[in-house]
Amino acid sequence: MVKVNIAGCDTFVKAADYQKYVEKALAAYDVLRDENGAGNDFLGWKTLPVDIPESLIRDCETIRDEWAAKKIDLVVVIGIGGSYLGARCAIEALSHSFIQSDKAPRIVFAGNNLSEEYLSEVMDLAARSNVACVVISKSGTTTEPAVAFRVVKEYIEKTYGKQEASHRIVAITDAVKGALKTLSTQEGYRTFVVPDNVGGRYSVLTPVGILPIVLAGFDIRAMLRGAAAEREALLEKSAENPAVKYAAMRNLLYTELGKKVEILVTFNPKLQYLGEWWKQLYGESEGKENKGIFPASVVCTTDLHSMGQFIQEGDRVMFETTVTVENSNRELVIGSDEQNLDQLNYLAGQRVEHCNAMAQLGTKLAHIDGGVPQMEVGIERINEENLGALFYFFEFACGVSAYTLGINPFNQPGVEAYKKNMFALLHKPGYEAQTEEILKRIQN
Repeated sequence: MVKVNIAGCDTFVKAADYQKYVEKALAAYDVLRDENGAGNDFLGWKTLPVDIPESLIRDCETIRDEWAAKKIDLVVVIGIGGSYLGARCAIEALSHSFIQSDKAPRIVFAGNNLSEEYLSEVMDLAARSNVACVVISKSGTTTEPAVAFRVVKEYIEKTYGKQEASHRIVAITDAVKGALKTLSTQEGYRTFVVPDNVGGRYSVLTPVGILPIVLAGFDIRAMLRGAAAEREALLEKSAENPAVKYAAMRNLLYTELGKKVEILVTFNPKLQYLGEWWKQLYGESEGKENKGIFPASVVCTTDLHSMGQFIQEGDRVMFETTVTVENSNRELVIGSDEQNLDQLNYLAGQRVEHCNAMAQLGTKLAHIDGGVPQMEVGIERINEENLGALFYFFEFACGVSAYTLGINPFNQPGVEAYKKNMFALLHKPGYEAQTEEILKRIQN
């Protein structure tokens, strides 16, 4: 269960103003619950935690077991945006930071950029590994994943043969149409469906996230249980509903106090990619019509030695939301040293996590004193169940928050602008007029 603490905002806002925004958030909650708002044809994510069939999970586990029998030790997951961020967040959070498991293949991600060096290095790793691939794209023509898949597909076919390649490539794509669906039918790839009523940034609990997480060796059933429990909690409409509290306070800070930047903070580096997933979720959902809170993230205490100065004393445009973790999964005690040259003997016998917790509390107090409102979103520990709850909480709260702001949370009309310019500059057929126009523009 996710807990939300807004007490760190008390010195910045008036109780009456907060209650006003709670009422706004409750009205937005009704819109999301009743499914009568803008973008209501993309609300399939709301019931995913209880709708995912056991047969789908077993199909994912069948692929996992078949690839284990082939001793596949590298899976390249190809996708961009919501097609990879949720899975990467979960896998990074649950994996050992340095030691590769001998019970599951290494999962690497490609198709999320157009860096030649990055993709070349993925292929360097592939050359030293026994490789399979999961390609995620509804259309099959999005440039970044399409380029990566062409390279990886060619390598797998040349290395293992076309027939074997059909057993080493799985596609997650549209049910009936699109280039990737057509190719999958032609080549005999196993496929999973990207639901039509779930947008990419809300898709972590669809096959888009489920298959990579299962392949990485983690308990997807526990993740779905955690999301289902969080869904049940959020179905209770009240001023104390965690999603309502979070949406109300962030909209109050933005609208009344001009806090235009929200920094998601974690004091555990395993949650770095939670910040990346969250930034896409909120940035793409709310950043429209010249509105929206700019989502940023930091990992502390590391970033207190880089971004900390700005957060403490820079332009007062931000507030912070810290994802707190009550209990560590490991225990490490600081020892005593006879010379005490580092002057740390006062910490002897203390757990490292105690120091981390005090750094977190000290940072919260310092930033409040520096004019930065503080919220906390808390879980008990990092595991599959709590990650499922976090995913669902932030998705649901995003819908409430965007409707409070008067924004459609489920479209992204602005993401096509760069693509049109890129296609014109790459001389893609059909873009000749735009190419001529852009060349004139950049030559002047």
